[in-house]
Amino acid sequence: MSKSLKRVQRVLDDAGLKIEVLELGPETRTAQQAADAAGCGVDQIAKSIIFQGTQSGAIYLFVTAGGNQVDVAKAKQIAGEDLGKADAATIRAKTGFAIGGVAPIGHLTPSRGFLDPKLLEFAQVYAAAGTPRHIFAITPRELQEISTCQPVDFTS
Repeated sequence: MSKSLKRVQRVLDDAGLKIEVLELGPETRTAQQAADAAGCGVDQIAKSIIFQGTQSGAIYLFVTAGGNQVDVAKAKQIAGEDLGKADAATIRAKTGFAIGGVAPIGHLTPSRGFLDPKLLEFAQVYAAAGTPRHIFAITPRELQEISTCQPVDFTS
């Protein structure tokens, strides 16, 4: 088991959640690939998108429904500073995860996080578990609680 996957499982276990991490096919880097593999709708995939403040260098986590896109203007307003997409090296260094497997929990460096309210419409959503091949199912409220992401409209 990878260090990234272990870190995600530890967060789930520490929260008292009995959640099994699922290993999927060889490639689930996109929301649609993950939805197809999990047998759910694309909007039930909780995508973790990382932005970086251009002034502060801080990272911000935006967890969005799979079919939605982050509206950068709304995200900037929420963050209170100009944002750019974080590069792969920064994402790896700050979260401990590679692009395509960024989990909404278990980051090496805590960051401010925001949750797409669309995810709250579902009984269950699926999120990356630290690798491009692993996901976990969770209720949106549990995800909100353990990720400490604040529900706010940031999509276009």
